[in-house]
This record gives sequence, C-alpha cells and structure tokens, in this order.
Amino acid sequence: MSRARVARRIAAGAAYGGGSIGLLGAAAVGVLLAEAAMARRSVGGSIAPVPPSADGRYGTAYGGLDPLRLALLGDSTAAGQGVRRPGHTPGALLASGLAAVAERPVELRNVALPGARSDDLDRQVSLLLAAPAVPPDVCVLMIGANDVTHRMPPTESVRHLSGAVRRLRTAGAEVVVGTCPDLGTVEQVPQPLRWLARRASRQLAAAQTIVVVEQGGRTVSLGDLLGPEFAANPREMFAVDNYHPSAEGYATAAMAVLPTVCAALGLWPEADRLEADRDEGMLTVAKAAATAVKQGGTEVTGARAPWALLKHRRRRRLTAAPDPVAEGASPA
Repeated sequence: MSRARVARRIAAGAAYGGGSIGLLGAAAVGVLLAEAAMARRSVGGSIAPVPPSADGRYGTAYGGLDPLRLALLGDSTAAGQGVRRPGHTPGALLASGLAAVAERPVELRNVALPGARSDDLDRQVSLLLAAPAVPPDVCVLMIGANDVTHRMPPTESVRHLSGAVRRLRTAGAEVVVGTCPDLGTVEQVPQPLRWLARRASRQLAAAQTIVVVEQGGRTVSLGDLLGPEFAANPREMFAVDNYHPSAEGYATAAMAVLPTVCAALGLWPEADRLEADRDEGMLTVAKAAATAVKQGGTEVTGARAPWALLKHRRRRRLTAAPDPVAEGASPA
C-alpha cells in the first residue's frame, strides 16, 4: 500500500474514531523492542540540559509598534532541549527572524514540554489560551517523535493533533506544524530498528500533514532535514546527549520553518504561487503529504479541496538570537 493511502487511512481513522491502524506489523514489534534496548545504550549517553526559558520580547528596536505574538507547542524539540542559551532555542530563533522580516517586535511564549506526546497538546493549548488577553497570531507545533518511540497508535496521535490545530484556528491563530522528524536519521540506532523507525515516523508525518491541512494549518516536513548535516558533522549538530539537536541543528530546523511562519502571516516576499523550477506543484492532499516527507523543509498548504500546494520556499540563514527582553522591561 502506498504511503499516501496509508496516511489517508490513518487520518480517516482519526476523524471517524476508528480503531488503531498500526504503522508497524505485529511481527516487527518483537524486533523493535529487542533493538530498542541496544539503541538506548548508544543514544543519550549524557543527560541533556533543561531547556532554557526563551519567553519574552524580540525585535525591541521596533519598540513603538504592537508586537506579533508567537507561541510554540510540542515536545523537547519545540522546547529547545539540548542547548543552554535561550537565544539558541528554536523559539528564540523564530521570534528573532520573524521580528526582522515583519519589522515589528515579537512576543514569544513557549508551552512545549520535553517528552510530550500528542495527547499532551490539549493541555498545552488550554494553558496557552487561558493566560493572555489576546490569542497568539501564529503558533508553531513540533510533535510526533515520542509518539513513535512510545508506540502511540497513529490514529490517536493525529486525532489529538487535529483537535489542537482546530482549537488554535478557532481562536484566530495561524498554525504551522513541523511534522514528525525522520527517526531513521539517528546513525547510532542499529538496523533493523532504524529502518522501522524511519518507516513509522514518515507515515506519521504524512498523516499529520493531512489532518493539519484539513483544519486550515500549514506543515513543514522536518523529515531528514538534519540527516545529511548530522552524518557529516555529528559533533556540531548533536547536543551532549547525542540525541537532541545542538544550537546549529536547531538553527537549521528554524531556518526551514521561518518562511512558512512568515507566509502564514502574509509577510514572506514569495507569494503562494507555484514555481515549476523548484519542483513545486498542486497535488491532492494525501499525495502532497506523502511527497513532502521525502524532502525536509517542504511546505504543504491547503488549496481548494481536495488539493494542496507543495512548496520549497527559499530560506534565510539564522544566527543565534539575542536574549529576550521580559515583558514590560526596558531593552538593554
């Protein structure tokens, strides 16, 4: 069965409350568990530092203007686990980059939780929407890796994601989801576990894309975005735990997500038109989802149902962001 059909079945099962549709065959589970014990001895050799808080205001040079409100939700990748400086987290990098493009200050709030699975998104959304008087202008979600490693049924996983996106869109926020990363890019994980992890994470990412687009959000495939760089420069791209990204790794991911965040707000200079020379096109949502997982950094945006736009936006190089300024404080 093609990846597009599997992704559509998972999304349909989530929408209609169907039973679990397994990403891996039952015969593979025994191998997966046996190899997982070996993987744990190879990956995560050191404890990653607690993610630094990067909440606050960026782009204070544009202080006289009303700030844009950016929120991050998800797991350890969204939280920035693995780095020590707030300016190295993906939230800070995105906030700083968005401020530069919009020429407006950006207020960042991050409610992501290391180790979170998709069933924690409801709590995170409630936390985010309960506090501020004004909802976020744009929300970035990064979720899915822990769903795969903890074998959460994919229909359940995407059901939680779909509900979170729907609540945020109803509140008036634009939503961009960085889909499940390709866990098969972690070289320390032995075969056949690595092959199984790649298959499972890519199928989940494709199903995530379908439900997000159907709820009016946009997706960016994290996929194997970091794979080639990790293989070539593991000391630079991995954090001290040999699992989470380093500052350079997060900068690479944020650089791929930023154009879509800006486009969602109508700020990116490239319009939502297709460029054939960049392998962009209009496909059915399921086919666009299956195609996007093959190349990291690919954006999928909804068009008139059942079609979606597949885009590869030009990226801007991101460097470490300045430390945030607390709300109400004067910039240094």
